[in-house]
Amino acid sequence: MAQSYTRGPDEPPVRDLTIGQALREAAQECPDRLAVIAGTPDPANRRTWTYAQLLEEAQAIAQAILARFEPGDRIAVWAPNIPEWITLEYASALAGTILVTVNPSYQPSEVEYVLNQSKSAGIFVMREFRGNRMLDHLNSVKDDCPRLKHVILFDDWEALLEEGRASNAALPEVAPMDATMIQYTSGTTGFPKGALLHHRGLVNNGAHTLNRLGLTGGETWVSMMPLFHTAGCVLGVLGALSVRATQVLVEQFDPGLVLELIETYKSDALLGVPTMLIAIKEHPDFQNRDISSLQFAMSGGSTVPAPLVRELEDKLGVSFAIVFGQTETSPVSSMTRPDDNIDDKAHTLGPAMPHVEIKIIDPETGETVPLGEKGEYCARGYSVMHEYYDNPEATAKTIDEEGWLHTGDLCSMDARGYTKIEGRLKDMIIRGGENIYPREIEELLFKHDTVGDVAVVGLPDDKFGEVVGAFLRPAPGKTLNREELFAYLRQHLSPQKTPKHWFEVADFPLTGSGKIQKFVLRDQWVEGKFSEMPT
Repeated sequence: MAQSYTRGPDEPPVRDLTIGQALREAAQECPDRLAVIAGTPDPANRRTWTYAQLLEEAQAIAQAILARFEPGDRIAVWAPNIPEWITLEYASALAGTILVTVNPSYQPSEVEYVLNQSKSAGIFVMREFRGNRMLDHLNSVKDDCPRLKHVILFDDWEALLEEGRASNAALPEVAPMDATMIQYTSGTTGFPKGALLHHRGLVNNGAHTLNRLGLTGGETWVSMMPLFHTAGCVLGVLGALSVRATQVLVEQFDPGLVLELIETYKSDALLGVPTMLIAIKEHPDFQNRDISSLQFAMSGGSTVPAPLVRELEDKLGVSFAIVFGQTETSPVSSMTRPDDNIDDKAHTLGPAMPHVEIKIIDPETGETVPLGEKGEYCARGYSVMHEYYDNPEATAKTIDEEGWLHTGDLCSMDARGYTKIEGRLKDMIIRGGENIYPREIEELLFKHDTVGDVAVVGLPDDKFGEVVGAFLRPAPGKTLNREELFAYLRQHLSPQKTPKHWFEVADFPLTGSGKIQKFVLRDQWVEGKFSEMPT
């Protein structure tokens, strides 16, 4: 193996299965097992559903959907992590409609864009969530959404169930390669695009990811990732389905609540982006809660600093895994194994997932690069999306004629086929013609005991084109010292890589899935919204 190309194992197999078929299988095998627990702050309001109850309600809502829509219609869902969201995911799959997921923090112009770009015929919506007046926002733009025929309130859920249960109509035939969901990219680099995803990709990717993590069946899974993102509705919902797990659904991430749910329900596994895991680790209840039931933890969505991997394995006593991919690949393409050594977990993305091909290419020539060289990470296999919905130009730029999906991520590969993240093509800072990779600088800063979190960003500069800027959140109880951090970096980095600009922040602009929006930091800096840390 001299070139940066690898293919994942042939086991477990890729099944030709729809989401609805997978739910029916689970309900038949373990009808009385708890499928979903609503992990609300008030234990008295924690509703539960068995797999049999979940299937029955999903079939009823599917009937209510088909009374209003045709198979293939797009239906948006605009709500936080409520159990009805999960039921709707299954119901839409059974009805053959395409679920369009909407971030519950969206404002009027954003939801208008999604509804129009997806050509949605309907939307399920909450009245409001945490001060966001979603129904009012929708009413303010719906006249500008000409294809929108039906607005359905989650307040009317019980009436919809009753209506659906009264129907005897046959549900449609749905095929594994049928589209089932449009997920909008998180927007770390600008305007979102709608990834059109199919049953086969989502069902198998959720199953393969949980299989590699080491779950074998019947576990309990605290699900705190947003359902409008593939980490929530695929790895959380469909992953739990694949191992017949009990999913404890957190409506809105709260580290104290997550710790209580882990203790109460003896959670075996935990999935979260690094910002969530840091918040759990730093919460005052961390030392007081019994979380010894945890066996597995999984993180991804953005680069995971090596010190955090080591600390979480040490403090949580779990087997830690890193997942890597993107919405367009349903979502996981590479993943470490639970028995990988700490260096691999801390510094690599692991090997390719089953039935997935990975190669690293020169972004200029398209040629596969030799082992160890940096290039663009590309993936091919069953999990690749159909397209960016109604956007053939963007699709052609992302999926080439041989079926390779170009991720925009900079990686390298070793002789075992393990990949290592080096940054984003668009994150790469070009200072005076020299390429600088923020990942390297972020890793070093994160190791410093005064730094809680960090983002390194290329900032416009008249002389060099771009220069390095560091945005830092202090660790709890710590004070950042610019001169100390500068001297620390200079021990390890050449001068041009050491940040010219330093900023302290209380928090970061994040996507709904927890990724730092570096382009927002850059834009805010240009607008003069940051003051330099004193020297």
